[in-house]
Amino acid sequence: MILLSFDIEEFDMPFEYGKDISFDDQLSISTSGTLHILQILKNTGVKATFYCTANYAMHRPEIIMQIINEGHELASHGYYHTDFKPEHLLQSRLKLEEIAGVPIKGYRMARMMPVDEREIEKAGYVYNSSINPTWLPGRYNNFSKPRTWFYNSNVLQLPSSVSPLVRFPLFWLSFHNLPMGLLKWLSAATHRKDGYLNLYFHPWEFTDLDQPERFGFPGYVVRNSGDAFIKRLTNFIAWAKGKGYQFATTGSFVALVQAKH
Repeated sequence: MILLSFDIEEFDMPFEYGKDISFDDQLSISTSGTLHILQILKNTGVKATFYCTANYAMHRPEIIMQIINEGHELASHGYYHTDFKPEHLLQSRLKLEEIAGVPIKGYRMARMMPVDEREIEKAGYVYNSSINPTWLPGRYNNFSKPRTWFYNSNVLQLPSSVSPLVRFPLFWLSFHNLPMGLLKWLSAATHRKDGYLNLYFHPWEFTDLDQPERFGFPGYVVRNSGDAFIKRLTNFIAWAKGKGYQFATTGSFVALVQAKH
């Protein structure tokens, strides 16, 4: 089973590289990318999970309703992408439920940063997908965390997928930089070992990011962005379907785990 997920946020990443970007541009780039994603999912008949900040949802409620109306799952990505307080956990869930009119069961912390699992439970979430169980220089070292799902504080933890043995991360940057043959080989090996893949991306990856003056991103971020990434993700989905892999929302997968355990 493959769980595709997309983190919808105000596109603030240029700030990390010393570039200014207006809030309108942040929303516009995220919205354009989300529409590309929804079209890919419609064309391929795949359902996915969208982790969304309350801040984005309040400014683009029509996009949130399109996600819901097209049969996808909505989960929380916090209240803001650049600011976090423990009270945002509950506040973001309630705001998203108010806008979308559906229960919000999942959470993912911005930038996969650590979050107190007791606070996740208190805020009423069923699952948390905020762990990348690998080492990324300057970000985190999660080699001590389990590779696959586990429970903590009565919340099901669903780490993003990494390969067996060396824990090579199968996350968004890998999909931009690895040759597709190697990416598919690693994905197949991980799926064979774990029985599922938990993959995450961002709407802004579907914009041409190779604009140094505007964004200031390094080559490994901008490679295969925009139209090239639309083709890559479409190609990957077609390959996975050809292998007989099933696609599901994260919430559906979590319900299956709960039913069996």
